[in-house]
Amino acid sequence: MLPLGTDHNSGGDLLPRVRESWGTGIKAGRCALTHSVSGTEARTRRAPRSENSLGIIFGVSAYGLWGLLPLYFIILAPAGPVEIVANRVLWSLLFCALLLTVTSAWRPVLVVLRTPRLLAPLAVAALLIAVNWLVYTYGVTSGQAIEASLGYFINPLVSVLLGVVVLRERLRPLQWTAIGMGVIAVIVLAVGYGSVPWIALVLAFSFGTYGFVKKKVGSRVNALSSLSIETLVLTPIAAAVMVWLASTGSATLTSEGTGHFWIMAASGVITAVPLLFFGAAARRLPLTTIGLLQYLAPVLQFLLALLVLHEQMPLERWVGFGLVWVGLILLTTDMVWTLRRQPRPTGTSAPVATA
Repeated sequence: MLPLGTDHNSGGDLLPRVRESWGTGIKAGRCALTHSVSGTEARTRRAPRSENSLGIIFGVSAYGLWGLLPLYFIILAPAGPVEIVANRVLWSLLFCALLLTVTSAWRPVLVVLRTPRLLAPLAVAALLIAVNWLVYTYGVTSGQAIEASLGYFINPLVSVLLGVVVLRERLRPLQWTAIGMGVIAVIVLAVGYGSVPWIALVLAFSFGTYGFVKKKVGSRVNALSSLSIETLVLTPIAAAVMVWLASTGSATLTSEGTGHFWIMAASGVITAVPLLFFGAAARRLPLTTIGLLQYLAPVLQFLLALLVLHEQMPLERWVGFGLVWVGLILLTTDMVWTLRRQPRPTGTSAPVATA
């Protein structure tokens, strides 16, 4: 506070100083605001990816790797489908054991092994996935990768059909239409080929039933523990197969060079990594998004068979596939429309990994 009378003696000097001080303060404020905005923009640019974005990345990675799987089986020649699947089981178990040890995650596996109501459905799931792996590998290595991809296109229709037959669910009109399109497609393909497309049907029903059985376990068993137990159940069979192949001189694991050995050994990583990616995606994405992403794998398999492996697509195949694709569009439309009509829940639950 100025002493009494100072404003009369120095009033001419006070006003310019106040203006100067005020101007300096405004400039400083503008500068601070600019730095604040710039800092906020920088933090925004450096902000971590949202959970949804990470889920999309994990989901695309999982289904993308599954879609490229035919290339891996082709590289493994001259190994046959039985040897490939046996090695896939044994090396997957070894890789899972390594992951469980590194992450100190053995406890859930031991709990499941001591719980019959969890172990029994996983044992059934193991047998189903073994059939699925064997038939799929046979389809790819025998020049029938297009029909193998058809199996995974049909799979969502089979899952809906299982809901009707096993769970007595009532279907909506679009769902019935989609299933009808799938049935007509199988008939068209059977007439065109002169035989039932059994590879596609076995793949669709084995994987559809596998998913149904895994739903019985639900979220009580995570993806890594589930794969570990399933491969553990199959290990005695796989080991016996490898011993038999070695005794007959049919095994290629150690007879085709070091490169072939390590490519075969990589089947453990190639089996486990997409499954772990899927589990990470399922925890972050709604079921609708997962349902849409699942079509990526058969689309890639179909394109690989057509463009890389140069398999033939006569007219009856295009008609049959076209009918299946129309059915899938109807099924997806019904799913999205139904979910949008449902009231939004107060909390969100993650989808259960079933692959």
